[in-house]
Amino acid sequence: MRPRAPHAAAVLLGAALLTACASGTDGPSAAAPAPPSDVTDAARLSYPLDGYKPTDEESRGIERAQALLTADCMRRFGFSYRPPEQPRPVRSAAASRYGLTDAATASRYGYAPRGGALPPPKAPADDGLGATGELVLGGPPLRGRVPTSLAESERTDSGRTVNGRKVPVGGCGREGFLRMYAPREGAVDALFVFRLETEAYTRARQDPSVARAVDAWSRCMAEKGYRTDDPVSPQQDLGLPPDAFGGPRAIAAAAQDVACKRRTRLVGLWYAAEAGFQREAAERHAETLTRAKSELDARIRLAAARNG
Repeated sequence: MRPRAPHAAAVLLGAALLTACASGTDGPSAAAPAPPSDVTDAARLSYPLDGYKPTDEESRGIERAQALLTADCMRRFGFSYRPPEQPRPVRSAAASRYGLTDAATASRYGYAPRGGALPPPKAPADDGLGATGELVLGGPPLRGRVPTSLAESERTDSGRTVNGRKVPVGGCGREGFLRMYAPREGAVDALFVFRLETEAYTRARQDPSVARAVDAWSRCMAEKGYRTDDPVSPQQDLGLPPDAFGGPRAIAAAAQDVACKRRTRLVGLWYAAEAGFQREAAERHAETLTRAKSELDARIRLAAARNG
């Protein structure tokens, strides 16, 4: 059996933290949304919640440090563990937040990933963990409450011992995650900001102004024979198989897609609505977000120290 990923929540978090460009650690971004008519490329946008998240480079540093913390734990039990290498993203996922938005990208790549598809993570070399090593990495079957902080985990007995040491609840993968994201009790949920973003995005999609713009975009697409009401992922509606996302048909449809978004101001209207809902969320959860920012800064420092 291959070593499992350190922790499912960590994988989800890694994806989640790359959903938008962040503004760094100097403080939250409060920039007002650009006028709807001025927005043409989603990759250039910033949002009120960006300042509470790491940059892409900081996210990679945190991920790398978490893997090293997991390996540290494995060494305590006498095992050498090398986690799989994660590929660097070709482009931030923020670029596709509202579907295809950049005319140059559409005319060159169609709906294919810019720069080609990302390679799958490299599988680690067989470290010979065996069943016992797998137990240490992933932990024994969970019973009862799962500890939500490192402090709580250290007080909780998993019921298994290896080489004279108690296996952490959730194994070394869970320990590495908790050391990075919840070393003390009461830490802000690692996905808190992501959930606020998701809520704002969903509310914006349902906003009347955005719904009207989506309808207008759909009618614009229909004028050229493209039947779809999905501005984010229209490939299936357009009858494009994955191996044809960069073909001539896809490029023609993608060019019309972007042209219709510009004509209907869809990207700008959606962005303005989403930024507004994010701003509301930032005001409503100001105290928790302040704590989240402080914990993020500490996490970045820990990652820099461990990676150094």
